[in-house]
Amino acid sequence: MFMKLDIKKTVQMGFGFLSICAFWQMYNALIPLILTGTFHLNETISGVIMAMDNVLALFLLPIFGSVSDRCKHKMGRRKPFILYGTIAAVILMLMLPIVDNSYYANPSGGKAALFIGILGALLVAMGTYRSPAVALMVDCTIKPLRSRANAIINLMGAVGGIIYLGVAAVLYPSSRTKGLEHINYLPVFMIVAGIMLISLCIVMITVDEIAFTKEVENYELLHPEDNLAVEDENGNEVLPADVKRSLAFLLISVALWFIAYNGMETWFTTYAVNMWDMAVGAASFCLLVATGGAIIFFVPSGMLASKIGRKKTILLGIAILGLSFLCGFVFTIVHPSFSPVLYVLFACVGMGWAFINVNSMPMVVEMCKGSDVGKFTGYYYTFSMAAQIVTPIFAGFLLNHVGYITLFPYATIFAALAFVTMLFVKHGDGNVEVKKGLEAFEDMD
Repeated sequence: MFMKLDIKKTVQMGFGFLSICAFWQMYNALIPLILTGTFHLNETISGVIMAMDNVLALFLLPIFGSVSDRCKHKMGRRKPFILYGTIAAVILMLMLPIVDNSYYANPSGGKAALFIGILGALLVAMGTYRSPAVALMVDCTIKPLRSRANAIINLMGAVGGIIYLGVAAVLYPSSRTKGLEHINYLPVFMIVAGIMLISLCIVMITVDEIAFTKEVENYELLHPEDNLAVEDENGNEVLPADVKRSLAFLLISVALWFIAYNGMETWFTTYAVNMWDMAVGAASFCLLVATGGAIIFFVPSGMLASKIGRKKTILLGIAILGLSFLCGFVFTIVHPSFSPVLYVLFACVGMGWAFINVNSMPMVVEMCKGSDVGKFTGYYYTFSMAAQIVTPIFAGFLLNHVGYITLFPYATIFAALAFVTMLFVKHGDGNVEVKKGLEAFEDMD
């Protein structure tokens, strides 16, 4: 029997991820400017502070994912964390521009310490509900449809980032900010806070977690073959050794492809300026093309996985990603200046990344039993965040001590390693019967 994804329900759940992505887009764009501009911290100290979100995520995401697994609140397992985490984050984030403006008007060490303290509390608040927000989709979607649901969730996250960029472009054009000694960021913080609260209301009002989870549980009772866990001698559900091995190789693969992609994302602008004499704006546009390519292929990647399987789709994505990076290296050797060909190259990077990113997390949670979804979601983010902490440092070391020419080979090698480790993953593919011919169009409403 063919199973149909409830797109409306998935979009409603996706508002939680939309609010998270809108926040992080703003945070990563504005906090470094405030740290260096208002508080006059040097780039090294500011960089350490900016890295703290990834460091905290290593611990907070699996912890709160696991805690939410055991939550027995009447709203459900995930919604309490989304509710209270979002409210706490909104209150704390609105305090940041207020302290920033106050420090500019009358600087003091106490205000600087207060700003850093609020920043730390804000990062903790955000860490409390990211895993539960993603696990909500997993809990409320049957296993064969999770890749397509995750594609929509990723698309919602991209929309959140785009909304912030649009708001920032309107509020702070160069004509208004050029030459200003200090910029009041309170309006954009208030707008993003509003986006987060509206998104929270949509999730809380429209998503009946209890009912949706019950539907998934009923499906799993009718399809026990989808459950990879087995009972041990004490009657507890555990993963067989071969499934654990697949999970380990999958998580290693996650770390490796994040090392490849995030290393390129972090250092490409610097690379392009130094190797091709590009302007910062032109180099950034290449990364924007990659992001656009990913957005375009989010939904098709979920549909492709439903036809050929998640593992094959991910392997195809890694191959596209690795070959794109290799072509970037060859391009540098034979044509050491900018060419529009780079836009095609980075569109392919985005496509490959979409094939990987949409299907990897559903593969991870496919291997767990239903009561551990939050914990396994946390595992996924632990490995991806760890990679994003390590790769800017490692790639930067190579660029500094060996040469900028190493960036594309660096990304190519780690993509190739991810391809190899992914070959050892034998579990986590969803099985779904695909409609053919005109019946396939029923999936679009």
